[in-house]
Amino acid sequence: MDQFAKDFDDAHIFRMTDDTGIFQHACFSLPNLTEGYTTDDNARALIMAVMLYEQYPKTAYLGLVYRYLSFVLHAQNQSGGFRNFMTYDRQFTEKEGSEDCFGRCLWALGYSQASSAMPHGIKEACTVAISRALPRVPNLFRLRGQAYALIGLAYLEDSHARILLTELADSLINSFEHNADDVDWHWFENSLTYDNAVLPWALFAAYQHLGEDRLLHVAQASLQFFDKVAFRDGYFRAVGCKGWLLRGSKPARYDEQPLEASTATLAHLAAYEATGDQKMLELAQKSFAWYLGKNSRGESLIDSESGGCCDGITVDGLNKNQGSESIIGYCIAKLALAKYEADSISLEREVVPI
Repeated sequence: MDQFAKDFDDAHIFRMTDDTGIFQHACFSLPNLTEGYTTDDNARALIMAVMLYEQYPKTAYLGLVYRYLSFVLHAQNQSGGFRNFMTYDRQFTEKEGSEDCFGRCLWALGYSQASSAMPHGIKEACTVAISRALPRVPNLFRLRGQAYALIGLAYLEDSHARILLTELADSLINSFEHNADDVDWHWFENSLTYDNAVLPWALFAAYQHLGEDRLLHVAQASLQFFDKVAFRDGYFRAVGCKGWLLRGSKPARYDEQPLEASTATLAHLAAYEATGDQKMLELAQKSFAWYLGKNSRGESLIDSESGGCCDGITVDGLNKNQGSESIIGYCIAKLALAKYEADSISLEREVVPI
């Protein structure tokens, strides 16, 4: 049993999940039934469950895969998009969710379909859902929706997906070139808001798929800019959601959201995979350490009693609610980092003289 299996408490994940899917919010460590579910969270939970089953093939984890994938499939409408918000009595409140939701669904479906650990029925269901979604990809205009969709497409091995991936990568490059300058602003927009690291992460994924140097150049330049902001205090500190970072101003200090540490971990792992730069692995570890107390509060966000993850750092301290986005992001980042660290250790052992 490796260190992850020893350290990880999955109780909160199962507590937050019923026979429909994973709940969106929590009141402290209890599921908040009033807030219902989102497809956003169930899509990310699907990735988490697949990753858990890949590394620890327990029947209970495969059961979570079926549960979360069923939710995502139910959320998809006839036009290929995805409804997002669902009430506790299983009623969707909209005909279609955000582009972010669409992108995260495509990420989840692509990851699940590509996993060699998944049963054929799951892979086939993902293939059908992806085929229905692909015609919607050219209509994505929001950068984060495009980025997540691109990451999902990078798992696919067909020519149509490659064309769409190229188009999305071009769109991200164009946004960067339109907004960046040659002085001190190397970013895709005139602000850093939420889920920022997914943008360079997507370009590293595109570079791995297409091998074009221009993609690597922008991915590295934008991630380096992100790092100057995120590690300005010597540890990872996300731009606060109460004001963000507007061009020419200082970053808001609060609230810090767990999603940011997760995405930053994954972005640096993508950079490490693309370049082999050991510093990127170290920054991935530093990003993840935010959860464990290397943060502005010096406190761990992981509740040893419940197995949950606090919902962020506010001006008054930790947000003690433990919603699904927080624990899912933590788990995905931890699983991904554990894999790369294990591969790195194995490689080191191979070159150590006997």
